[in-house]
Amino acid sequence: MPLTAGLAVLVAIAFAGSLAVGPVVLPPGEVVAVLFGGGDLAARIIVIEIRLPRALLAVLIGGSLALSGAALQGLLRNPLAAPSLFGAPASAAFGAVTAITLGLAGTLSWQLPVAAIAGAFASVALLLLVAGPRASLLVLILAGLAISSLAGAGTALALNLAPNPFAALEIAFWLLGSLEDRSFRHVLIAVPFVVAGTVVLAWDRRAFRALTLGEEAAATLGFDLGAIRLRVVAGVALAVGAGVAVAGSIGFVGLMAPHAVRPFVRHDPERVLVPAALAGALLLLVADIAVRLIPSQSEIKVGVLTALIGAPFFVLLVMRRRAELSGGRHD
Repeated sequence: MPLTAGLAVLVAIAFAGSLAVGPVVLPPGEVVAVLFGGGDLAARIIVIEIRLPRALLAVLIGGSLALSGAALQGLLRNPLAAPSLFGAPASAAFGAVTAITLGLAGTLSWQLPVAAIAGAFASVALLLLVAGPRASLLVLILAGLAISSLAGAGTALALNLAPNPFAALEIAFWLLGSLEDRSFRHVLIAVPFVVAGTVVLAWDRRAFRALTLGEEAAATLGFDLGAIRLRVVAGVALAVGAGVAVAGSIGFVGLMAPHAVRPFVRHDPERVLVPAALAGALLLLVADIAVRLIPSQSEIKVGVLTALIGAPFFVLLVMRRRAELSGGRHD
């Protein structure tokens, strides 16, 4: 598929750029030499120990967030569905922060992603319970806003009750989202959960196409809608929770990436999954490169940059959606 191949090439280029760009810019030849076991000691430390884990996490987290958004949009048949709008990253951050504050998990422990996954699972499950599978756009947005606000308030409370400044700084990390100073330990923590979430979300790809005909038609075709909803919730929780556990809350990737590729696949919810995942990986890689290049005293958090881009993008989508609905009523 040309779109998938093109996006894969762009991801590879951005990945190479992520290894080369930073406070110390490395020539492409030196980066290649380091990857094949050559290069000097300083270049090896920069590429292997600092930039490679960061680039791998950008691909994993960006791809999983985008895949989660595409799956939710296919399940709910709503183009504005996304993990960030439903409070999944905020709830996952709250789960991680709670585990840290209560001393149940350390920042490099395997218990941390479990706590974050539990928070994400609770948020998406609560949204489907409150709003229902046939909820309107307004109900979805309001329910997601309420869940996200509740999770944000819980995280802020944990910040206020932090026993020392170091704990407060750790909590602030989850609020902003960053790939800075990540190591291979973080990659190893995230990979099993992200892979599991990806497999679960891709499992029902054919059901998303059937759901475009309506729930009754999908059920007639043999799809168990209750089981599909449960699997999608579990897949989103695994993918989003693992990402938040190692990089904090990074929003709007799951909204922007599927929309960027949907016109190229004729708005087919099954065919959009793989291109959306690649677009999400590309988006987060480029955003992570950008935060290193923006002049500032300290590196801007990548979650802040994606929010600055994603919030106006969401407003434009809502306005376009409103115009489409108004046009349909007028006709």
